[in-house]
Amino acid sequence: MRLRESLRLSWRSIRGHKLRSTLTTLGVVIGIAAVITFVTLGVSLEAGILGDVDTGQTNRIYVWGSPAGEGGGPGEDAELIFTQRDVTELRNQSDVAAAYPWTPLPSESLTHGNDTVPIREGVIATGTEYVEADRVADGRRFEEGEREAVINPAAANRFEENVSVGDTVAVAVPGAGEVNATVVGVLETSEGQGPFEGFGEDPRIYLPADPYYLDLASEATDDPRYLSVVVEADDPRDVDAARDSARAYLESDASDAGDYLGGDLELTIQTGGELLEQIQDILDQVTAFVTGIAVISLVVGAIGIANIMLVSVTERTREIGVMKAVGAQNRDVLTLFLTEAVILGVIGAVGGVALGAVGGWAAAEYADLPLTYPLEWFAIAVGVGILVGVVSGLYPAWRAARTDPIDALRYE
Repeated sequence: MRLRESLRLSWRSIRGHKLRSTLTTLGVVIGIAAVITFVTLGVSLEAGILGDVDTGQTNRIYVWGSPAGEGGGPGEDAELIFTQRDVTELRNQSDVAAAYPWTPLPSESLTHGNDTVPIREGVIATGTEYVEADRVADGRRFEEGEREAVINPAAANRFEENVSVGDTVAVAVPGAGEVNATVVGVLETSEGQGPFEGFGEDPRIYLPADPYYLDLASEATDDPRYLSVVVEADDPRDVDAARDSARAYLESDASDAGDYLGGDLELTIQTGGELLEQIQDILDQVTAFVTGIAVISLVVGAIGIANIMLVSVTERTREIGVMKAVGAQNRDVLTLFLTEAVILGVIGAVGGVALGAVGGWAAAEYADLPLTYPLEWFAIAVGVGILVGVVSGLYPAWRAARTDPIDALRYE
């Protein structure tokens, strides 16, 4: 029996049992749609998070001290160990283009005019270079030594009357009252400027560490220290050299931070590229996990095809007997039933891809992520549909091919 004839007979059988065929392929459709949806969501999430990190940040090196063996994300469990002298000395190291502190300020509220809103996190004391010039949509970056601030749109829009360049805002600091700052810049987006602060669209106010942090910390201690330091190289190709220079100084007896290092506290130095890879690995693991869950429904769909094909063999026992009586070989019967199973798998795969594409789009829209389709998975899905049809139809087809024609003709 030629393949064309097998296709014709298989399609006739499928059309003759439309409801059963539809319910059979529905399992494959749901399984593949779930896989496509979750993979699309994972890829879109990865693009959304990693896309928020400017590729230029790969020349940044993030430095903090934390308990040995703690692991965790960037800056997690960091201790106050870096002094202003450490920052100044890092700027003078070879291969280092810039160095500046990064420390969150405790806060209670933010005031603009007569309007006050609570803000517990998001006030950050840092250096001018941390706020990238091309990300400032209106105004400019703050200058060190000045009582100025750069805010993101999420902070600017918290008030009844939006904050704009030239306005004054006041941050309420526990135990220190209010500190005033003139807004000199508003960022173009509300995403975080780096991995220390995450990438959510939360309100953020960036202040120069000098004078804000140094003045506040000096009131509490004679030896104010920063939580972390960011070092920059001129070019991403010089990052390793800049990191080695920073590590050599900070772990030496010449640094103030070195007094705290050793024993239970260790220095962590990670480049922007390494942090991106770490984030990407986590996202890949999450995507693989949810995709694995979705694959379970695909296995259920394959079992459904196998079950229906076994039922089909039983229903068509006399038909098999007639085919063999008129000269059909075992391979002809095998091809016929295997072709029918493959057609069901392919129909389910195509339907699943279409449904999964819509599901991925809906999930990305709901999560406010940039839609990114993993096109290679679309081809994989069709291949899986064929494989599901072959695997689930192989035993029923083999069983049909081994049917004795005399017994089949006698079957009622």
